[in-house]
Amino acid sequence: MTFNVVVADESHTKYADEICEEVFISARERGTGIARRTPEYITEKIMAGKAVIAITEDGKFAGFSYIETWGHKQFVANSGLIVAHPYRGQGLAMRIKRRIFQLSQELFPEAKIFSITTGAAVMKMNYELGFRPVPFALLTDDPEFWKGCQGCRNYPILESNSFRMCLCTGLLYDPSEHIIIENQK
Repeated sequence: MTFNVVVADESHTKYADEICEEVFISARERGTGIARRTPEYITEKIMAGKAVIAITEDGKFAGFSYIETWGHKQFVANSGLIVAHPYRGQGLAMRIKRRIFQLSQELFPEAKIFSITTGAAVMKMNYELGFRPVPFALLTDDPEFWKGCQGCRNYPILESNSFRMCLCTGLLYDPSEHIIIENQK
């Protein structure tokens, strides 16, 4: 099957409800805590040019991801990676992940890029792109980011004596580390 993986634009806002439903179903099936997003939130990301969507050759929604900036644009989160059930197992998640990672670098070349996940597959994709696991203390300290966790089913366990505890793994890509590596080669 052929997929178009592109930066989403206004023509893709019609998929916002379907994206939200796919995320909800997938989270329920996996039993993981994925923060719920509204169709309005997804539409906002699309309209801002901060989303990547995969569409089948016959115009069906196949996958999605978006970015959000934190800490005065010093951090960019790659979030909401989802592949619709009929299109899984075809390498589409990695194509979307690569494109959202590239979009993050294009829009915010100096920013540290991070991802928070409970999924081994996402961890593996991030590792292949140069991310490394880090404690949450190395991620953004922007309180607005952490408010986003309130939509997660695991939220009640997150706050304990001002120490963040979570079932997710934080992964970080720091462009300055990769410049040093490239210069050493």
